[in-house]
Amino acid sequence: MSDHRLETICVQGGYTPGNGEPRQIPIIQSTTYKYDTSEDMGKLFDLESDGYMYSRLSNPTNDRVAAKIAAMEGGTAAILTSSGQAATFYSIFNIAGCGDHIVSCSTIYGGTFNLFAVTMKRMGIDFTFVAPDCTDAELEAAFRPNTKAVFGETIANPALVVLDLERFANAAHAHGVPLIIDNTFATPINCRPFEWGVDIVTHSTTKYMDGHGTAVGGVIVDSGKFDWFAHADKFPGLTTPDESYHGVTYAERFGIGGAFITKCTAQLMRDFGSIQSPQNAFYLNLGLESLHVRMPRHCENGQAVAEFLVKHPKVKAVTYCGLPTDKYYELGKKYLPNGSCGVVSFEIKGGREAASVFMKNLKLAAIETHVADARTCCLAPAASTHRQMTDEQLAAAGIPAGLIRMSCGLESKYDLIEDIAQALEAVK
Repeated sequence: MSDHRLETICVQGGYTPGNGEPRQIPIIQSTTYKYDTSEDMGKLFDLESDGYMYSRLSNPTNDRVAAKIAAMEGGTAAILTSSGQAATFYSIFNIAGCGDHIVSCSTIYGGTFNLFAVTMKRMGIDFTFVAPDCTDAELEAAFRPNTKAVFGETIANPALVVLDLERFANAAHAHGVPLIIDNTFATPINCRPFEWGVDIVTHSTTKYMDGHGTAVGGVIVDSGKFDWFAHADKFPGLTTPDESYHGVTYAERFGIGGAFITKCTAQLMRDFGSIQSPQNAFYLNLGLESLHVRMPRHCENGQAVAEFLVKHPKVKAVTYCGLPTDKYYELGKKYLPNGSCGVVSFEIKGGREAASVFMKNLKLAAIETHVADARTCCLAPAASTHRQMTDEQLAAAGIPAGLIRMSCGLESKYDLIEDIAQALEAVK
């Protein structure tokens, strides 16, 4: 299926039924798997044969959907997780531990910022946050001898910063570490980060990939291009024997195309169990089948709304890389030539109070802690997803206290604009 175009992979990737087998990916709703002998099962625990031990680690339904996403991104292997947050955590913790350091962009999702700055810091992993527009000198100064990865988002949530993927990849590789990118907003339809030097990609599949507010989930995809042995001293978990699996060395046994995801499954999923349910994986696959059709409509609606807002007298600022006046317009043309996403961020004149009036008067767009859905939804990040951040942290993340994030769904763009217009009329 890898030789087919992206649209075909969305529909048919990951699973090819045999004669008389189910046309749709079957839901394997089972916690356990039966084997004829203890020796057969033992080979699984020694990582010497393929198969399934227990659905806390892996499941056939999940693996088929993960294989589809890996093909969509152009990667070699993938693993589904219970949420986007779990995917982010695993992607870092798979190669970093107590005493290690990560360089991260400051303009990331608020939940991710809290995961890094608070929770993982308590685990002994230190993070340095750099602005996406930092100078080369500032970026270089962020690295330390114990740095294990660089993390960022293709399109930042909710600041909508477009990251210069090549620049950050080159910086990461110069220090012998991988670049990990959250590609949730762009999806592989609008950006395939591996083509720009990125090594690991994550998604909250809850968003555009599912697209219907049905199932929480996440995914990690490996490009299969980062040479762990070339920097063996930095990644002993992949390049030295794992005694919990009879001394297997992941990078040696599974190569650069399979080591990262195998270790993530064998160690982290085994010990933390943040597995996506097969039922949710089934729902996710239904969303993937139409992703290539839905994303252009999301982008069309986002562009129309942004163009309306930027001309409105009550709007102070609009952030959307599809606008020629946007700071990230040129980077958007480079990395997102077919459109970015349906999410538009804007600031209404009058700050928090004006934003509150606007939100209360929306009729079509719903106030939700969600984004990237078939139905239009919006929120004020400082009062919801980013409320754990201080004003200084909000400013560093490029999020004004009165910012509105609107996720344009699949409705008529004319109806969306009419709803926004009447809500703005209520702002005095």
